[in-house]
Amino acid sequence: MPPLARRLLLHALPRGARALHTPPTPTPGVLACRLASRAVVRFAGPEAARFLHSLLTNDLLSAFAASGAASPQRYAPTPNAPARGPAAPAYAALLTSQGRFLYDLFLYRPPPPSQMLDRTGSAPETGEAPEGDPQEVLADVDAAEVDDLVACFKRYRLRSKVEIDNVSENFACWQRFGHNVVHTDPSTQEPEAQSIGWGQGVDHAGESAAQGNGHGWQWLKDPRLDYLGYRGIFPADTIPPLVESDKEADERHYQLWRIENGVAEGSTEIPKGEAIPLEYNLAGLNAISFEKGCYIGQELIARTHHRGVIRKRLMPMKFVNENGQELEQAVTPGSEVVDEASGKKIGTVNTALGSRGMGLLRLEEALKPGSALRIGDNRDVRVHAIKPDWWPAEWTQVLQQQSAAA
Repeated sequence: MPPLARRLLLHALPRGARALHTPPTPTPGVLACRLASRAVVRFAGPEAARFLHSLLTNDLLSAFAASGAASPQRYAPTPNAPARGPAAPAYAALLTSQGRFLYDLFLYRPPPPSQMLDRTGSAPETGEAPEGDPQEVLADVDAAEVDDLVACFKRYRLRSKVEIDNVSENFACWQRFGHNVVHTDPSTQEPEAQSIGWGQGVDHAGESAAQGNGHGWQWLKDPRLDYLGYRGIFPADTIPPLVESDKEADERHYQLWRIENGVAEGSTEIPKGEAIPLEYNLAGLNAISFEKGCYIGQELIARTHHRGVIRKRLMPMKFVNENGQELEQAVTPGSEVVDEASGKKIGTVNTALGSRGMGLLRLEEALKPGSALRIGDNRDVRVHAIKPDWWPAEWTQVLQQQSAAA
């Protein structure tokens, strides 16, 4: 775990508190936050899944089919236990025709009534699940762009049998994250959830799911990276299970967690209409399928991918002074990152929070041993570029081999 994120978990504040840092407490905790930066859009109709599959970068039909097939049916007389396991969420992006980023989406397939329990909590409400594609998909999207996103998808709808609605008043997006929440089990569901709600225990939130609520709550593994934690869409008027009152954090804590891991989210951090998805590491975050058929912008993505070399990537960075001490709030998004030796610009800061940030940097200069980087318009701010632990080795090996050959 990145050191600042670990320190953050040791002394995180409840949601609504002012400061980002407070005196440490003895034990770290798992944090949860409601994502005000995200909204929920519903795609409903017999062609909802195929409609999204044809437009987005990921193979949604295979993802939904695989998650359903991997969940054996069960008829346990246990309150709040689903007749079938939850479908894993998928992460995908909508691109321009030139292959530039527009929107990112976390896509959930709500369990149909046939997979929910009846009012006794002992059997499926309507028996076997119907065959065919999902009739409804919920999408967790950038709240700042939700109106434009809905309008954009409606333009692509044409004669497809799908309705598209902003349902953010009814649903909210949440994230559970932190050191203790990480696990590498192949299951997509939050392990602690086995003890309440969808598991063996009984609570009021779980009872609503058992009584035929077609949107039964559940925490599911973040589809991007294991150690980002768990994500879910929940009714807007309820607090999700496993959220302790003293562990509900401000969303800035989650943003800092992502920044330290070099994971951008939304059109503010991934510039809309400009960003090349592979430079923003979307392939490594399970957002892009190179096996599926055509989608909008596929030609540029495929060409860039098969060329094999990405010379610029989004990287986390730390801002320090000449003595190595971290500098808080010293850098603004849009600042240039300069190689001190050559004076050349090697990248730009696109997100900054406290002493940390993310920016699109040229890998050759950013990862060069002994390189000295600084903020272009402030010589007193040094920049330490950090290669995230989750990066595949080949991302830097190919570049190193080409540099050696040159």
